[in-house]
Amino acid sequence: MVVKRGMSIGEFARATHLSVRTLRRYHESGLLEPAAVDPSSGYRYYTTGQIPSAQVIHRLRELDVPLAEVGEILATPDPDARAALISVHLERLQASLDRTRAAVTSLQRLLGPPDGEPAVELRSEPARMVAAITAVVTLDEVLRWYDGAMAELDAAVPVGRLGPPGGHYDNELFTVGRGTVRVYHPVAEPPSYGRVRPVELPPVELAATVHKGPHDDIEVTYGRLATWVHEHALSVAGPVQETYAVGPRDDVDPATWRTEIAWPVFRLSR
Repeated sequence: MVVKRGMSIGEFARATHLSVRTLRRYHESGLLEPAAVDPSSGYRYYTTGQIPSAQVIHRLRELDVPLAEVGEILATPDPDARAALISVHLERLQASLDRTRAAVTSLQRLLGPPDGEPAVELRSEPARMVAAITAVVTLDEVLRWYDGAMAELDAAVPVGRLGPPGGHYDNELFTVGRGTVRVYHPVAEPPSYGRVRPVELPPVELAATVHKGPHDDIEVTYGRLATWVHEHALSVAGPVQETYAVGPRDDVDPATWRTEIAWPVFRLSR
């Protein structure tokens, strides 16, 4: 009587769309061991019940999940716990995709046809009262901090705003990767609630330009504003200011976003 040992490694490779070399690597790493190995020939045999596991491993590896984490996911019996482990990696993957998209967008603008000198406005801004949240953060965490701070500001100042929200970013945030950040809503009577505090912004002379669209290539606009300031014999005299005339909380379409970038300046003598 012939005893059926299961699917050969070649048959299993065809069924799962995984190469024989890949299946051997999965075996050697302990991710997917064959159902049986012939002791005399070393031939590997698999069962049809192992096909879903092989396909799960394949999809996880397509998402660049490290082998050790793949093994942890497969060894976790609870579906919710498995989903949580996968979500952690997907968040890392999304962050990587965001960085890639931003880099491509910047390069396309930098390497494309010049779009001319930026439209820069020189203006004097009077002192004004704002409801603000201020903290020292790192460059890596500033976006996450901004989202939380703006949500808290929106809740603290639901009405009575005198203009679009803004932010101040100290030079140290860019030069050493850690600095003071302040986001705010202009209001006549700022509340003191939670992290929100009344702050009087001093009068300032500004060189300002508007960045249109998503922030993937906003550093290009920063660079062109810096060039304009230098060529017009001005020097930066304080933290970068951003004003979010239209942003993601106003419109989901990034093409509509408008962000004013303004640098406090004073004139140099040549």
